[in-house]
Amino acid sequence: MKKILLITFRQDNSCIEMVSKAIKAKGGLPVRFNTDEYPGNSSLSVEFNNNQWRNILKIGETKYDLDEFEALWYRRIRIGSDIKEELEEKFIPPSVEESRRTFFGVLAALDLFKLDSVETVKRAGHKQLQLKIAERLGLKIPKTLITNDPATVRGFYDSCPAGVITKMQASFAIYENGVENVVYTNLLNEDSFEGLEELRYCPMTFQESLQKKVELRITVIGNRVFSASINSQKEAKAKDDWRKEGIAFMNQWQKFDLPSHIEKKLLALMDELKLNYGAIDMILTPDNEFYFLEVNPVGEFFWLEMNPGFPMSEAIADLLLGNAERRL
Repeated sequence: MKKILLITFRQDNSCIEMVSKAIKAKGGLPVRFNTDEYPGNSSLSVEFNNNQWRNILKIGETKYDLDEFEALWYRRIRIGSDIKEELEEKFIPPSVEESRRTFFGVLAALDLFKLDSVETVKRAGHKQLQLKIAERLGLKIPKTLITNDPATVRGFYDSCPAGVITKMQASFAIYENGVENVVYTNLLNEDSFEGLEELRYCPMTFQESLQKKVELRITVIGNRVFSASINSQKEAKAKDDWRKEGIAFMNQWQKFDLPSHIEKKLLALMDELKLNYGAIDMILTPDNEFYFLEVNPVGEFFWLEMNPGFPMSEAIADLLLGNAERRL
């Protein structure tokens, strides 16, 4: 029985259970490693003795020999988030740092398939690299500027008569008075220039505003491509970013017939980035032009399995079990 290590945290969404169920149905054994319980309730040990390496994961009282595993899935990593209640504050940073180094070091040295390796995900996550490769492969990309220079933004704004949107390269939220404020994509306007001097301390991404017929979420798992669309323009708050109405749109995604020439270019992009998994965002304009925006190497997929009903967990299970062609 092939063992598969699922690396996540306790509060992850239902995708872990979905993939676990698919692995079991195919005869495999999924083992869940909640990284928020490391260090603490779980431990990692690597030992070289008598000319042999041993890599042991202990979760509670159960031990696993990691050299017996077929593959691992880097789903989510939250190392050290539990130790705040156990240690004095001054000891937390070194504890987390040493735990991270041990975690990544042990798993990097394992000779097994990784979906996808931390090093691969880190490189592939660079938006500038994605855009450059996509454009070279013949995919259309919007006019783009990434900068912390306010003066440069003004010149770029003037070169985009249809307007400019702003967004961050990373997904995050700003917490103020205990309230979570997610940073979405927004339209830049003249009023925005009043506070643009603060850009010097935090670079942002600026792109020409594109008219949208639909927005596309294209999930690539190995060589399988699952394409879905959403009409974000029917909701005023979602015109610049469908995620602002993500919950309302949850059951409105539809299967989309992606042209073969676009699919081939996206697969070529995944080849160059060496990614086995990626959630790609694109825009289809009213004149039927496809624009590539970005690929999220560890992007979410669970809602698309529920609606419109793609067998994504099965595809992930096949990759992890070695039943499907892998991009090594």
